[in-house]
Amino acid sequence: MTLNVLIVDDEELARLRLRTLLGDCREPEAVAVGDAANAREALGWLAEHGPRGADVALLDVQMPGEDGLVLAERMRQQAPGLAVIFVTAHPAHALRAFELEAVDYLTKPVRRERLQEALGRVARRLAHSGENGAAAPAPTITLTERGRIVRVPVSEVLYLKAELKYVTLRTATHTYVLDDSLTELEHKLGPDFVRVHRNALVARKAMRAIERRHDDEEGGEGWAVSVAPTDEWLAVSRRQVATVKEAMDAR
Repeated sequence: MTLNVLIVDDEELARLRLRTLLGDCREPEAVAVGDAANAREALGWLAEHGPRGADVALLDVQMPGEDGLVLAERMRQQAPGLAVIFVTAHPAHALRAFELEAVDYLTKPVRRERLQEALGRVARRLAHSGENGAAAPAPTITLTERGRIVRVPVSEVLYLKAELKYVTLRTATHTYVLDDSLTELEHKLGPDFVRVHRNALVARKAMRAIERRHDDEEGGEGWAVSVAPTDEWLAVSRRQVATVKEAMDAR
């Protein structure tokens, strides 16, 4: 397999170096089919060559005008199958890059071995997509835990609950802490999650029962929803009871 690569960097010397490195890559081989100095040129190249004009884009992050992170989002809309590898001197953007489903994040000066490794990931992804009818990658929530970047598949999330300044994300086997607001997460996750309370979102598929129970926090009785498979109960606000019941009936 030979990968067609679009290089986007505002520095000409950086583009030339990447072209040279690509020429040295094997397994998979790669060829630079185009380059651009900014977002406008990159989007123009895609418009001219079509969404299949390149297999992967090597994107610098900091460029005049729209930066590489914004450009990556626009390129995904224009060419959904295009893989993205960020190439930058600024490692601070790594978390945001992985939220954009980047294949890899390489820091300058780029070593051929690291570029080859990243291109290998692209080739494996393309091969897997071909075997499975070009299925889109499964959505994930990206977070940091003890200094490492973790991607949690949305399909594994049971609920998210706002507590003090943070949001707790619960899967069947693990609990994570996020800095995102619950409102931002609700927007990202879409209709597969139901707002059961001002401080909680629950996956539709994880809701098992809703009933009136004693509320230890508030005192007295209140509505709560059971979350499987952890058998936890989360409070349901009175205004959301009908919504939760409808969601469970529809399921």
